[in-house]
Amino acid sequence: MPPGPPPVPAPPSTPAGPPDVARAVAVALLNLSGLGLGYALLRRRFETAACWVATGLFLSFALPADADGVPGAALAGYAVVLLAAAAHGASVGLRAPLVRPGSAPLALLLGVLLLAVPAGGALWYLDAHDEAVEQQLLGRLERADDMVAAGGRQPFRAARADYLTALDVYRDLAADHPGSRAAHKVPDSLRTYYTTVGAPYGHRQYCDAVEPLKYLRTVPATMPKDRLGPLAHWPDDRLATALYECGAQGLAAGEADWVTRFGDLLNTFPRSGPAARVVPAVDSAVRTAEKAVGGDEPCAAVERLHTLDTRIGDLSQSAGDTDGGLAKAAGRAGRSGDSGGYACGVDQYRDGDFAAAQKTMEQFAADHRHDRNRTRAQKTAIAAEVAQTLPAAGRKLPTTTSGGGISVTVKNDSPDDITVLYTGPVTGSFILKGCGSCRSYTFADRLAAHFKPCSHSGRDYPQRTIGLPAGTTYFVHKPHGGTATPASDTAKLRPGYLYTECAYSTQGLGSSVN
Repeated sequence: MPPGPPPVPAPPSTPAGPPDVARAVAVALLNLSGLGLGYALLRRRFETAACWVATGLFLSFALPADADGVPGAALAGYAVVLLAAAAHGASVGLRAPLVRPGSAPLALLLGVLLLAVPAGGALWYLDAHDEAVEQQLLGRLERADDMVAAGGRQPFRAARADYLTALDVYRDLAADHPGSRAAHKVPDSLRTYYTTVGAPYGHRQYCDAVEPLKYLRTVPATMPKDRLGPLAHWPDDRLATALYECGAQGLAAGEADWVTRFGDLLNTFPRSGPAARVVPAVDSAVRTAEKAVGGDEPCAAVERLHTLDTRIGDLSQSAGDTDGGLAKAAGRAGRSGDSGGYACGVDQYRDGDFAAAQKTMEQFAADHRHDRNRTRAQKTAIAAEVAQTLPAAGRKLPTTTSGGGISVTVKNDSPDDITVLYTGPVTGSFILKGCGSCRSYTFADRLAAHFKPCSHSGRDYPQRTIGLPAGTTYFVHKPHGGTATPASDTAKLRPGYLYTECAYSTQGLGSSVN
């Protein structure tokens, strides 16, 4: 068999050149650009593609630039890839020749120039990241401003949580990001914040303004002082005015919270203009109530004066009444309320509320022993008690007249002491002792034909004779103790006659006229 053709010899490999440090540095610098250009000049396609893939993956993490920045793991991994590519490229380029430019110095210059790509990209990214952070901070500021605006359309208590959240944002921007554009806008936002929270004051809704203004006074404790400026004291004068106006409204309306409002004002802003108006306002309320005693509702005015006495006294103790003005006003209200009891009793009597009139007049007489109206108050109390049994007796107020020319003798045929009350042209009362030899009459006694109380011979009936003028007099015999009920009689007295009233007891207490 004939021999085959001889084998084709392999082409000789490119002999490695001598080491070239400049070329190695050039390849390393070109690979540091992230584009794998060092590998490309060495005709290392796989490594070049690997650099492009690594750079593409890194850019997918980095772009678009946002406030969070590049994840740390991605940044560290990409740095490792670049350093590995530079080191490996330098190792390969130390002996392998370049395709073009063939000159190592020229490649080195190109590598230095191309370093501007990652450096410029880094600078651009930092700027884009800073802008993203600014936009994020501005977005937070805008959302906080919107929250405040929405809160302004709600009652303060409903919006308080949102106000606190917005304030946290302002504080964070001012303290943690002082150089940002958002931080420079915080003072304007705070001015809007204050005017929104304190809006009820601007609308003259003083009671509604007190709580939000108190809240605003706490803001300086949580914000950098240089961010607030004059706002730090913005609520003070407004709160003082709101406390006074709210207290004055409550005082005029007869509400109870005016003491709290005036107390807060005097304790918080003792030297303010509104604080100086508290005592005159209280004095005016007392004078108004005093005038009302002579009006259509004297009892309400008396109650008002007693209430003022108590509440002004409370205010004097809680607010430090240094000049005694509040204590004087309280004393005056108390005295005027006491003296107004007579007018109240008269009004109750005229309205037919005889039980209340009796109680009021008895209290007035007991508390005012030297008052010029005491005597008439006592007689009105008697007439009111009679009128509870005989309503016709209450048609007219009793007079202070006493005595008369018609003799009326009242005897007690009852074992109980009794009080005899009478009213008409003359009003008065007296007590008759019980009859020791008398007894209560049974129902059968009263049915007997000969039944006639106060007529038993030999009995010494306790009795008293009074002089009364002509006219109708109403009598009530009120037993002392026991369960007997008062008896009553209406006597039409005429001159020329002698009259006898007889009090006796059965199941209750009866009376008879002879």
